[in-house]
Amino acid sequence: MNSWTANNSSVNSNGTDLTIGFTSSAIAVFLFGTNFVPVKKFDTGDGMFFQWILCAAIWIVSLVVNLIQKSPRFWPLAMVGGSVWATGNITVVPIVKTIGLGLGLLIWASFNLLTGWASSRFGWFGIDPEEVSKPILNYIGAGLSVLSTIIFLFVKSEVQSSSASLEVTPLLRERSVNNSENTYSDASWVDSLSPVRKRVIGCTLAVVAGIFYGSSFVPVLYIKDHGRRNGTVYTGASQFDLDYVFAHFSGIFLTSTIYFLIYCAVMKNKPKVYPEAIIPGFVAGVLWAIANCCWFIANHYLSAVVSFPIITAGPGFVAAMWGVLVFKEIKGLKNYLLLAVAFCVILAGSLSTAFSKI
Repeated sequence: MNSWTANNSSVNSNGTDLTIGFTSSAIAVFLFGTNFVPVKKFDTGDGMFFQWILCAAIWIVSLVVNLIQKSPRFWPLAMVGGSVWATGNITVVPIVKTIGLGLGLLIWASFNLLTGWASSRFGWFGIDPEEVSKPILNYIGAGLSVLSTIIFLFVKSEVQSSSASLEVTPLLRERSVNNSENTYSDASWVDSLSPVRKRVIGCTLAVVAGIFYGSSFVPVLYIKDHGRRNGTVYTGASQFDLDYVFAHFSGIFLTSTIYFLIYCAVMKNKPKVYPEAIIPGFVAGVLWAIANCCWFIANHYLSAVVSFPIITAGPGFVAAMWGVLVFKEIKGLKNYLLLAVAFCVILAGSLSTAFSKI
């Protein structure tokens, strides 16, 4: 009788963990696919000021989480993951300017998924390999998730631009620079490159960005894994991923601040700062931070080898649906059919990954 009760309790506990994990994954997918909607109609310039505002909002959310978690121990190593993410994120603007958002997103999303999934599955970077009950299904799920990102490359969008949405008013601009010789320009080092060099540099940066994104959780997983061992610096470290959010996000904000100060120095203390992007950028940061907190929770209850394929593949479809239903950027039967196929592939990949855990 006692044995039956223990087994039944274990099944119920496992079911609850899976419910929490997949619910967190669903929320993360929706918010990651939605977080840039608030800035859709606002110019973000070269992206450096926007990233700093975004990261400031991310850090504030982590501060709230830290207080809710009653200030768990701060592990500086967890900041490295945030620093890695922020470093990958500053490459986005050059990537878009060299090879475009479509190809750039395809490359970095694919390498993000594969790096995060493979590092967890095979135990790269000193972390313990994560086992699943049905590894073949897990491999299929990861493969289908990569396939879904490729399908999105063929979905064409028609972006409507307006003078109002493109109007910019840099905050830090003196009257002396309001002349024909010193007026702000969108020209950058990218514009002087040949088409071949643009493609090489853009693809290389996209690969680097994807690897950095996919590696950002490694320090937290490393601390957790070594926290279960005796005689290590991290012995006794918390096994609940959300306890590392404050350190991880602090790394994001600190690194982005350093990059922004370097940018200001390069710009001779005349950075391009766009006031219209402040509140939308802050809202985008809050949404991203909540999504990433849900990802931490999903990693805890499902393991990264399950959560990564789901959470990295799903946002593309959510973003595409915003383009169809709200912004009317995606039209035509061909695009709708591609989205339907992508949805089926994502669903199949997510279910394969999910059942590999059960």
